[in-house]
Amino acid sequence: MTKTLADQIEDLLPQTQCTKCGYPACRPYAEAIARGEAEINQCPPGGMEGVARLSALTGRPIIPINPANGVERPRPVAFIDEALCIGCTLCIQACPVDAILGAAKQMHTILPSLCTGCDLCVAPCPVDCISMLPVTERTGWDAWSQEQADAARARHDFRSERLQREKEENDARLAAKALEKLRAVTAEQANSAEELAEKERKRAIIAAAIERARQKAATPPPAPPSLDNKDQ
Repeated sequence: MTKTLADQIEDLLPQTQCTKCGYPACRPYAEAIARGEAEINQCPPGGMEGVARLSALTGRPIIPINPANGVERPRPVAFIDEALCIGCTLCIQACPVDAILGAAKQMHTILPSLCTGCDLCVAPCPVDCISMLPVTERTGWDAWSQEQADAARARHDFRSERLQREKEENDARLAAKALEKLRAVTAEQANSAEELAEKERKRAIIAAAIERARQKAATPPPAPPSLDNKDQ
């Protein structure tokens, strides 16, 4: 299969899924570059080597990393102070590559070999028990291998598919419950005008909820956020 320009650009990104580029993941950033809506210098984890790679592919000039997106730095890994962790699971929900193990109200731990150093788990932590510590003095692609990038992309894609599947299954369960409730209300006996009015009120509420869910499911997701290149 012939790869699109976006495919080729994505292959050159480090797949940290850190969102520092201004997009929710590496793939949307690659697509934005391909469309000419993003610059090639918005990926601090890829560093100047990443800019050079993207320049060679796209023909755009090599330019410094945009400071609005961050700076090239030694590759870090997240560490959890297990004595402070309260088991809230917010870091697990934030991790884009499933590099955190734990359960609700139980201690969490980082799998260093899977962590991409994205920083996304730090901000949600309500007890500030997560620190980003450098694991090498090297930066950019000098601190990251293609094998690590490929593995991170696979974990990110698997997680995204799992979350989408879980959402669809949950939506289906809620829809089934709503229909069951609607049938139950419809079957209720109404022996007076007041009871009939109350029955119709319940039916209208449930029908409206079902319609809102249907419209939400039919609405395409919002466009990913991007940085206004004019301000860079």
